[in-house]
Amino acid sequence: MGGIGHRWFDILAQFTAPALVATAVLSLLLLLTRLKVAALHGLAACLALLIAVGPQWFPAGPEADARAPVVRLYSANLYYLNDDVAAIRASIEEADADVVVLIELGRDAATRIDEVLEGYPHRAASMRMDQTRGPSRSVIGSRYPLTALADPPDGLHAVAAVARTPLGRLNIVGVHLTRPWPFQEQWGQISQTISLQKVVDGLTGPVVVAGDFNSVSSARIGKQVRRDLGLHPAPGFPGTWPAAAPAALAMTIDQVYATPDLAFVRRRLGRPNGSDHRPVVTEFTRAAD
Repeated sequence: MGGIGHRWFDILAQFTAPALVATAVLSLLLLLTRLKVAALHGLAACLALLIAVGPQWFPAGPEADARAPVVRLYSANLYYLNDDVAAIRASIEEADADVVVLIELGRDAATRIDEVLEGYPHRAASMRMDQTRGPSRSVIGSRYPLTALADPPDGLHAVAAVARTPLGRLNIVGVHLTRPWPFQEQWGQISQTISLQKVVDGLTGPVVVAGDFNSVSSARIGKQVRRDLGLHPAPGFPGTWPAAAPAALAMTIDQVYATPDLAFVRRRLGRPNGSDHRPVVTEFTRAAD
């Protein structure tokens, strides 16, 4: 399924993880009720779905250099109507990250940015986005000195900065891609990913791209990111959206990607922050030689 680029197959590919969990539960119920033939069919479906979801849950990536320092990143789509600053702040505090990437920071939360990003004095922000959603922007907060980079190409909602970390200069990009067709025009995500490629190609040194891609890493957009941008994803289990669903049944559309000179050490979900997306906490370091 993931190898076919047609939009309908791409939309179906977003649901492989929740479909696998649901099919596994159903197969177990069939087995408990002694419907063995149906349970075997369910098991076969589980195996097919596991093959499809494997690249998303267990992506290939470089080995970590055990001697290098580790940087922790908190990234989250806050949802533009989320004004629960206390929950946002508690989630960020629990993660104890070195760098914070916030997507869809709404108007109310933005007016209290010093409270939201207390302890992160170095900041970079995108221009306000008003299209299709309410007013919101993307923000990078850092404990390390931060230099904001140029605004992204038109049509791409993103923010980029260079952080001076224990790993050296580290390019951080926060991005929010549009929703997939049929909610938006068919080529929206593809053209925005091409714009993101221009941003990444213009950077020197290690790059981490985090945000809401509105796509799992094993579907069409994830393949484009890996192939054309040369980035590899953090593991994608458990899922991030919708936050109201059990994490095992959610889709991991909130992604973190990195260049091959960086290796992911671990990835987990952060404390709920009032959004319809779960936050993601990743740790990465220098890749082994």
